[in-house]
Amino acid sequence: MFDNLSGRLRDAARSITGKGRLSESNIKDTLRQVRLALLEADVALPVVKTFVERIRERAIGEEVSKSLTPGQALVKIIHTELVTILGESNVPLDLKAQPPVVVLLAGLQGAGKTTTAAKLAKKLIEKDKKKVMLVSVDVHRPAAILQLKTLASEVGALHCDSNVSEKPVSIVDRALDEAKRSHADVLIVDTAGRLHIDGDMMAEVVSVHQHAKPLETLFIVDSMAGQDAVNAATVFSQSLPLTGIVLTKADGDAKGGVALSVREVTGQPIRFIGVGEKTDALEVFHPDRMASRILGMGDVLSLVEEIEGSVEKDKAEKLAKKLKKGRGFDLFDLKDQLEQMMNMGGLGAMLDKLPIPGNINAAALKDQANEQQMRRQIAVINSMTPGERRFPKTINGSRKKRIAAGCGLQIQDVNRLLKQHTQMEKMMKKMSKGGMKKMLRGMPGGGPPPGFRP
Repeated sequence: MFDNLSGRLRDAARSITGKGRLSESNIKDTLRQVRLALLEADVALPVVKTFVERIRERAIGEEVSKSLTPGQALVKIIHTELVTILGESNVPLDLKAQPPVVVLLAGLQGAGKTTTAAKLAKKLIEKDKKKVMLVSVDVHRPAAILQLKTLASEVGALHCDSNVSEKPVSIVDRALDEAKRSHADVLIVDTAGRLHIDGDMMAEVVSVHQHAKPLETLFIVDSMAGQDAVNAATVFSQSLPLTGIVLTKADGDAKGGVALSVREVTGQPIRFIGVGEKTDALEVFHPDRMASRILGMGDVLSLVEEIEGSVEKDKAEKLAKKLKKGRGFDLFDLKDQLEQMMNMGGLGAMLDKLPIPGNINAAALKDQANEQQMRRQIAVINSMTPGERRFPKTINGSRKKRIAAGCGLQIQDVNRLLKQHTQMEKMMKKMSKGGMKKMLRGMPGGGPPPGFRP
């Protein structure tokens, strides 16, 4: 997400960073680049005008002119204004009420409401230890009811049955009763969507809202919908007391203008972003971290949180003990590492959160770190015998031929994996003998980055 906008804003920032003095001319040129970047990213015109004007007012003031590093001061202003437009800070869901707390999801058809309902349920069950019930009031699309029932079972949530012959308000009343009797903490209501805004749809959603009395009313919006999403957000915010926004399909959106526009148009915070099809692909939205990612500064905090949540601590401790005892890093260990990376969305998702210097092609790095490549590597390891995985050096030419045939790949793929294992094994040995400092000393630059404390 934000790939195009990020690239353009980084270029704009790079053009002024390091300048000892900023003139009215180069400030004007930078703001023109910022304006073009926002417009190309499908940010609504009124939002672009407000954003650029706020930067201009601060840039021509004492804040930049009296700074010892005016170029960096201007980049800081752009970052601060991005945080402001994205919502200042993360706003968690308000679940402090007598259960069941109702969370209502509204939006256009195809925005991803049903999938988001399941993702949100999973997050509340696993992170907040809540007992969650799901119910669909989409009587216009029978498949939606069945889909939600299937997803509820998958994420471990309760499900209140409904059918197309019922009225949505009747379903809500029954679901509330069932949720109380089941001692559910949260009831998530998945409403019907339409391909376009119409009076009947809005009247139905408003009626459901009045019966459900939700504490949270979330507007689900497709990140790739462009200006249509902004128009829909405007209508929904006028009809319903929205409390937040969930951006879906963010992993397929290179522009990201919807995030900036919808937040400004509705005045409501972005709570979550959907970054994939899996039920765990829902990230909490942090405006300050997202602003840093847009400007190429990375989002290391989110990456650390993901690693803590995804990495199996017992396996990590077992590997650390094994390396300390002098036993090698074998292919069983490599397979574990690959699987855990895939659980975090692959190396591509991790690279999005790392600060990558401007002279490195981030897109090329992501291509090399795609999920398909990782699946191939796991397939190669699965084609080996336990002995070969434990002692990779025993894999000779004939064994490579058998392994390649077993996984349906080429001998070159086997060689590539073995080379990668050798490199990782060397790195692990350095870490076990001299810690992180020793490993970083061998990297370009000759030492750890500023502020690093292993």
